[in-house]
Amino acid sequence: MSTNTQVKSYAALSPTAPLAPYRINRRELRADDVSIEILYCGVCHSDLHNARNDWGRAEYPLVPGHEIIGKVLSVGRGVTRFKAGDHVGVGCMVDSCQHCKPCQQGHEQYCENLATYTYGGTDRHDGSRTMGGYSERIVVSDKFVLKLPDGLDLAGAAPLLCAGITTWSPLRHWKVREGSRVAVVGLGGLGHMGIKLAKGLGAHVTLFTRSPGKEEDARRLGADRIVLSTDAAQMQAAHGEFDLIIDTVPYIHDVNPYVPTLAINGTLVLVGYLGGLEPVLNSVPLIMGRKAVAGSLIGGVAETQEMLDFCGAHGITSDVEVIRMQDINAAYERLLKSDVKYRFVIDMASLREGR
Repeated sequence: MSTNTQVKSYAALSPTAPLAPYRINRRELRADDVSIEILYCGVCHSDLHNARNDWGRAEYPLVPGHEIIGKVLSVGRGVTRFKAGDHVGVGCMVDSCQHCKPCQQGHEQYCENLATYTYGGTDRHDGSRTMGGYSERIVVSDKFVLKLPDGLDLAGAAPLLCAGITTWSPLRHWKVREGSRVAVVGLGGLGHMGIKLAKGLGAHVTLFTRSPGKEEDARRLGADRIVLSTDAAQMQAAHGEFDLIIDTVPYIHDVNPYVPTLAINGTLVLVGYLGGLEPVLNSVPLIMGRKAVAGSLIGGVAETQEMLDFCGAHGITSDVEVIRMQDINAAYERLLKSDVKYRFVIDMASLREGR
């Protein structure tokens, strides 16, 4: 692979411009690199936030995409775990410092020197900006490439690299197992994976939702029970029940009504929303039941591989709507309206063929 190989991509060139075709450079292979032909890329809500600079950190041009499924094209001279033709995944990170305590513990997502994100980050070796999966190819250090189990639907596997691991990590950290009682707040890209994975681990799973119409779909996904969070009687009936609540809501909301539904020693973990809580968190039910409100961010590389292997063994993938690369801007508008069940995935053949 020659230096600065140009490949097709779709990029945001400003916060207000629609994503458009754009050529980017992919580096020549370092000794530990894997060159990957991207087959599918999931569309995460954070892609839209970053493209439109909602968080104020975007630099342009920006090529989003961190739920990547692809096929190995070639490997660097020091790579032994992968070979040409292997199906692989790349998630939200492509590097970390590798030497701080979190990295040494396998928690690269909490790297004290900041992980290098798949797009919008700065390469630790050459200072270039990282460009994501809305593209033909990507080159990634083999430490951050994941083996894809045989038999998984490739398109359905793409969102596992973000939505899947974001819900798997708290399920594992809080030791969910057969007989655990788990609730999921919100039924979207994250929530539907939370239900599937918790059910796969043998938990009794409840969905908290504000929408009565989601019951049938929630049960199809594996929920044993649906609680309308706007119904005081239903909330009271769930008092003291849950070992773990995974809150996937991506915007500011009141978490106080959910805390009383935790069992003693139970934890509510926020995985969808970043920011201050309003109204403020009432500490009384926490203190009176040794309950906790916590947060969790994606997962480390080993944990992500564990999740993929679990999904392979249990036949778990995301519910997806496959789109063409050329339809990404329409998909973003639908994403704002929550008009997808439950994750858009781009078929990158459309980009290569120029359809």
